[in-house]
Amino acid sequence: MPLPADGAGVERVAVTDEAAALLRDLRAEHGPLMFHQSGGCCDGSSPMCYPAGEFRTGASDVHLGDLEVGGPEPVPVWMSRAQFELWRHTHLTIDVVPGRGAGFSLEAPTGRRFLIRSRLMTDEEAERLA
Repeated sequence: MPLPADGAGVERVAVTDEAAALLRDLRAEHGPLMFHQSGGCCDGSSPMCYPAGEFRTGASDVHLGDLEVGGPEPVPVWMSRAQFELWRHTHLTIDVVPGRGAGFSLEAPTGRRFLIRSRLMTDEEAERLA
């Protein structure tokens, strides 16, 4: 379920240039992509990248936003509603580092793994999202 429209350019999720480049490579191999922020299964709380639609989302999920990575379509990012209630004041940035993660994320065989970098939103950002 999408969130209400964000206030004047405030984002909940972003992507680093290096992660965007890996996403373009994965898109070329697997087609359109999506993320679901893991809530602790498999790879801890890693962002899991799937072919679009392979991980089913529904009323128990929140659409955090879409990543513009320079491909033909944005990459949507989802999180469980229960986890979102704990992280609602946090801005997330999807990054990539060397190493092999566990789980089912598409980057696993590449020798790199996605991870989340987070920060608390500023008071102004939180106000604009309210």
